[in-house]
Amino acid sequence: MNYLSEMLKLPVVDSTGESIGIVNDMGIATGEVFPHVTSLAFQGPGKTPFMISWRKYVDHIDDTGVYLKVPATDIRFSYLQPDEVLLARDIMNKQIVDTQGMKVVRVNDIKLSTSGENQLRLLGAEVGMRGLLRSLHPALERVVVGAARAIGKPMPEEIIAWSYMDLLERSTQNIKLSVSHKTLGELHPADIADIIEQLDPRLRGQVFAQLDTAQAAEAISEFDDDELVAEMLEGLSDRDASSMLALMDPDDAAALIEELDYEKAEKLLRLMGVKEERAIRTLLGYEENTAGRIMTSEFVALPATATVNDAIEGLKKLDEDFESVYYVYTTDPAGCLTGVLSLRALIVADRDARLNSLAYRDVVWVSPDEDQEDVAEEMSKYNLAAMPVCDENRHILGIVTVDDAMEVMNEEHQEDLQIAGVGSSEGGSGESMHVFSWFARRQYWLLIWAIASGIVAAALEMMGGFADLFIYPMCVMPVVLLASSRVVSFVRNYYLEYDESDDEDKPYLAFFLQTVFVGAIMAVVIYLCGQLVLGAAYPDGIPVLTEGVSAANATSALHAQLLSGCFGCAAAVTFACCALSVIYLKLLFWRDEHDLNTSGIAMSVSAVFASCVVYSVASALVVVWMAA
Repeated sequence: MNYLSEMLKLPVVDSTGESIGIVNDMGIATGEVFPHVTSLAFQGPGKTPFMISWRKYVDHIDDTGVYLKVPATDIRFSYLQPDEVLLARDIMNKQIVDTQGMKVVRVNDIKLSTSGENQLRLLGAEVGMRGLLRSLHPALERVVVGAARAIGKPMPEEIIAWSYMDLLERSTQNIKLSVSHKTLGELHPADIADIIEQLDPRLRGQVFAQLDTAQAAEAISEFDDDELVAEMLEGLSDRDASSMLALMDPDDAAALIEELDYEKAEKLLRLMGVKEERAIRTLLGYEENTAGRIMTSEFVALPATATVNDAIEGLKKLDEDFESVYYVYTTDPAGCLTGVLSLRALIVADRDARLNSLAYRDVVWVSPDEDQEDVAEEMSKYNLAAMPVCDENRHILGIVTVDDAMEVMNEEHQEDLQIAGVGSSEGGSGESMHVFSWFARRQYWLLIWAIASGIVAAALEMMGGFADLFIYPMCVMPVVLLASSRVVSFVRNYYLEYDESDDEDKPYLAFFLQTVFVGAIMAVVIYLCGQLVLGAAYPDGIPVLTEGVSAANATSALHAQLLSGCFGCAAAVTFACCALSVIYLKLLFWRDEHDLNTSGIAMSVSAVFASCVVYSVASALVVVWMAA
């Protein structure tokens, strides 16, 4: 018996053998790496709750119950201490932070270890399926685990050690965790952001409030969800939010300020120091998606006549929170950019050497109005860790650092994936790990096919009682749906691979001619496939519907004509879909010019739906015309 779920509801028996209640919880002191059970909570007669000291009163525990050392009359009840938590009340079925796996999980059961006859230690939390099954009934767990083992898919325990658990729903002011316990505040800001994003909305503000101002500033800059950023800022007082923004890098703070409404943003800016406010307002003065908006004003620039020793002393005086220093830039007496040195060049050079004798003079720089994607591409092209941003007179305004460039490239990549209908997912494979999400993204056409077939059958019945003939449009319809879906994929790939240049016209005409040619080939292939199907169905020859023909032959001839007609409709609709696909290409270019994201899934669904409607109407009319 190693799990809390197995110990709950056990009888509590005193030294005389009398049952005085049933176990409903156990308390632990949180100040140990593997805490002892310190308290026993049980429900007495009349459902009255009691709590007693485990060490003082419990003799031993086994599968039959918890046995006490003294009779019930000698028991003195106690209360939960400030450093204690109750396992069932405070941990079971609650969210915790797995600080080793950097994720938020839910506790399904708690594993304990027997140490001697009357001592229990908490080992960790069971967060896997076995704990959930065991909490329902131990027999259910045994059956499922045995079945999984029999088919070669063993179901292991998923235990998180107490030393890697961080409680969320109890204030850390009231719980003193182990000194070896790695708490939220000790994690990397990016990990803190990931954990907070996984939490239930009611817990996010509570966990975020546990961070000090500097930690909060670093963590909030790592959030991917703009709405979540606004939510966290709204939960802070104006002064705390302003102090947090002032500690951030100017470019990150400007990005967050931009997400707030005007009045809130102005209030936070006015509460800042003059230096921080000026830096953020300067960045906000540039247009979105430009180098000026993502640059930081923290850089190191020295006169070209300064020595290496001057540069090193200047670097030593920088604040600890100064933006990562990659290069030292040199300027002439007018303040214009003249060269750049790497930190390595400074370290290996003589202290008395002049910077102008060491600096690389052919400096690559960009204007503040340069598109941020172009800046990122330039940095990648020249393998730069930072790119200076200068005005028309080569005065340095700031630098774009490699982390900002990577973020820009990642956003562009995500936009391309969204257009391609892939999107980000767990594991980075481009496919959702959840079967229902996968079905919705990739196999939605099956649902459209089923619904459309039902509608066609109802329509044929209304138009003359031909509902029994809906099988022919239904059988051919998947050809149209899959073809239209593939056409949209072709459009997306063409768009993503197109190397756009400002001095070139969009390739609409060339694309139209290409897709018309492809559509004609697909239409011919579909029609010929229909003839092959007819040949396989009628190996003795396709019957011809003429006067005086027998009823059986007439029926066979009609069915052959219906199948041929449906394949003809499918070929025509597929050709039209290919010929009109230039509309989707125009839509992609237009939305890109207006800085709008386009969902590849939405495009594919719309194309499949439109083709389905056109084919359903056309094939239904063909069936009615031939059968009438």
